[in-house]
Amino acid sequence: MTDYASLLQPDKSQNAHDLHLVNTDSFESWLGDRPARERRAVEAQRFIGKGYELAILPGDDPENWAVVLGVANPDNLSAWCLAKASEQLPGGVYRLIGGDPGPAALGWLVAQYRFDDYRAAPDPVKQRILLTTKPAPIDELVAEAEATDLVRTLVNTPSADMGPGELQRRAEAVAAECVAAFSVTKGPELEENYPMIAAVGRAAKGDFAPRLLEIEWGDPSHPRIAIVGKGVCFDSGGLDIKSATGMALMKKDMGGAAHALALARLIMLAHLPVRLHLLIPAVENAISGDAFRPGDILRSRKGLTVEIGNTDAEGRLVLGDALARACEDNPEMIIDFATLTGAARTALGPDLPALFTDDDALAEAISKAGSAHDDPVWRLPLWSGYEDMLSSDIADTSNAASNGLAGATIAALFLKKFVDETISWVHFDTFAWRPSAKPGRPKGGEALGLRASWHVLKARYPA
Repeated sequence: MTDYASLLQPDKSQNAHDLHLVNTDSFESWLGDRPARERRAVEAQRFIGKGYELAILPGDDPENWAVVLGVANPDNLSAWCLAKASEQLPGGVYRLIGGDPGPAALGWLVAQYRFDDYRAAPDPVKQRILLTTKPAPIDELVAEAEATDLVRTLVNTPSADMGPGELQRRAEAVAAECVAAFSVTKGPELEENYPMIAAVGRAAKGDFAPRLLEIEWGDPSHPRIAIVGKGVCFDSGGLDIKSATGMALMKKDMGGAAHALALARLIMLAHLPVRLHLLIPAVENAISGDAFRPGDILRSRKGLTVEIGNTDAEGRLVLGDALARACEDNPEMIIDFATLTGAARTALGPDLPALFTDDDALAEAISKAGSAHDDPVWRLPLWSGYEDMLSSDIADTSNAASNGLAGATIAALFLKKFVDETISWVHFDTFAWRPSAKPGRPKGGEALGLRASWHVLKARYPA
């Protein structure tokens, strides 16, 4: 993990390169006040103050140079205003002129994320350090950057190196770091107590065999919350096998587990006054002679029987058992994350996680937090009128509709069957992937919905 703590430091008047912020409206006025050598340099670099533009301003000597950056609004910075500069500038120390970086500090940090574990000759590390006049939030910003890093790295790692066994070791390491209780259920005990998790993963063996990972942390007298993450470490589609194109990104199908683990780590490191229960059903949806089949009927931990309409609708099965287990301790809130449906991506694209909940106040809080912290979400309906699409002639429910309509809502309605009505429940159908790079957000694994959830929890349960 990148050493983010070293990249954001209190301003103690140390030597630093100045960062000037302008936009197209203020550029001419700013330029008119600059020395002639800077005006010539800006003109030579064709800088006009557009967003993400950058120009170097020469100083009195070669080491005494500054930078001018184009942003949308210098008085109201977003998380990503400084991100491209953080990616492009030489290594060194930088100070923002005229104000504190505020939320833009996060983009400065996560823009320096690196995933070069599989490169024979990684690029040299160039630390770009940003100074801040408000030292209090540094630890919080670093923790959020680390959470983003954790999600990105877990998702980016190939499935051969991020199967259920390795995901278990990563979760165990987080539990040890945060002094939390860790447990794993697998083998005959999993088959007996979590039959849907066991069925989905039974075609994979050894270190890739299915398991349920759990972390318990916090004072038992505090409000109990549960976080659940879909940990399908690779999804072939099972016997309803995916195409080569459909399978190409399936290393990211444990993106929900990555989000859940990162959010749990944020909660524990911040010592929120909650009793936390993290659950990750970790499986590989593989193919072998004993893979579960279309038409099979699985019993669930909750007692419901499920007819398998599609083995590629496996994430909702493992989540169903995990959600049922979470409800048994009567938490006041459950949040689950899952890379669950292509339908959500068709509807909302890669940037917006689909948010499902019957709790209107909680939905509004998450939406506002997402907008305030540049982590937007979009609510989709838990429309009960579609419940009959999951009907089965011979079991309590099917795991998939046969008509292909309203796929994200149908999947959420299936999950709802495993959640007690008295519990406030939020389901994120997130992509966990960025198909093309943006400033501070490289192509690859991505945290989407994580910070929106975190800021709601932080406000609801202040430390």
